[in-house]
Amino acid sequence: MIEFIRRATAVPRRLGILPGTFNPPTRAHLALARAAEKYVDEVLFVLPREFPHKAYEGASFEERIRMLDLAAADNPRFSIASTERGLFIDIARECRAVYGDAALSFLCGRDAAERIVNWDYDGDPDAFQKMLEVFDLRVASRGGAYRPPRKMAHRIHALPVEAGYEEVSATDVRERIARGDEWEHLVPEAITPVIRRIYRPTNR
Repeated sequence: MIEFIRRATAVPRRLGILPGTFNPPTRAHLALARAAEKYVDEVLFVLPREFPHKAYEGASFEERIRMLDLAAADNPRFSIASTERGLFIDIARECRAVYGDAALSFLCGRDAAERIVNWDYDGDPDAFQKMLEVFDLRVASRGGAYRPPRKMAHRIHALPVEAGYEEVSATDVRERIARGDEWEHLVPEAITPVIRRIYRPTNR
């Protein structure tokens, strides 16, 4: 069941859903959400309690929720919630139970789109195409634009994001911290003190 940490007050007709591991949240996450505001009424940041492709490492679930809450605090159209599982269809079902008939759009970068579209859903090659009957995808360029399979192109759309964020990633932030390099410019200013407490250089 979906659990809200922060929820926008207006009732959206179009909901943008931005799932992630947020380890930590970056300026790219916020840029993606801001870009989606042209197409949706509300952006919901979703942190699953269980990921389909990785385990919790680094920041804890509670620490990631705290960072998201701080990062999204100044935008009334941003909501934050946790879900039980991390597959898009599971998140969509939990959102549908709360948001009713609102149109659902998942937001992601090219790398995530390729992983999601090509995932082995119990060996069913048409599984993701069936999911696109429930939601659509809006995909930001990341190391190049995403080219969806022709049969899915009508439900997968480009999401233009302002320049400067294509190469920003949580992995890069963690690696920079581990090396002792500068990283503060890659994350929302509001969460830099929290990040300093959670992630430490490996040579200390």
